[in-house]
Amino acid sequence: MPPHCDSLDGPVVTAAREALMKQDVDLVLPYVHEEGEADVREAFRLAVEARAAGATARDVADRWFFETVVRVHRAGEGAPFTGLKPAGLDVGPVIPAAERAVETGSAEELTRLLCDIVREQVEDRHRRAVECKEHAADGVGAARAYVEATLGLEVWAHHLYRQALAAAHEGTGGHGGRS
Repeated sequence: MPPHCDSLDGPVVTAAREALMKQDVDLVLPYVHEEGEADVREAFRLAVEARAAGATARDVADRWFFETVVRVHRAGEGAPFTGLKPAGLDVGPVIPAAERAVETGSAEELTRLLCDIVREQVEDRHRRAVECKEHAADGVGAARAYVEATLGLEVWAHHLYRQALAAAHEGTGGHGGRS
């Protein structure tokens, strides 16, 4: 996943911030797997306690709680925690389109975006392979370029196919899915 769930304005930290403000750990628990729930509950308890010690303690406790929740969230995905990322990172066009699809109840924009990207990539990779095929008899170097372009198209298409059928987070080493 792009730097979204581990950014300061991503959904995990946003839920963690709201949980602290409302003193309700249940608001962040949907973002962690059951195995990590006890860790998050304990971190929440300690953060709430520390926040009462003043503004500096509150800032430190909040940051530590955010890091704990994101670390546990990432572990549930089978992905490493590499620290909190700053707010406002460019996550590309797909994440916002996916978020709008859920908000609006329509997947039309997301489908169109993904299909256009796939179509463009297939056409570019195919065109390269066909161009290389036309010169494949011009020597070993040209033949290698043809093989590389052809296998590149095939392997890329296979990976795309498998990822399209994969369960959420499968590409990050997390939950299983179809292959």
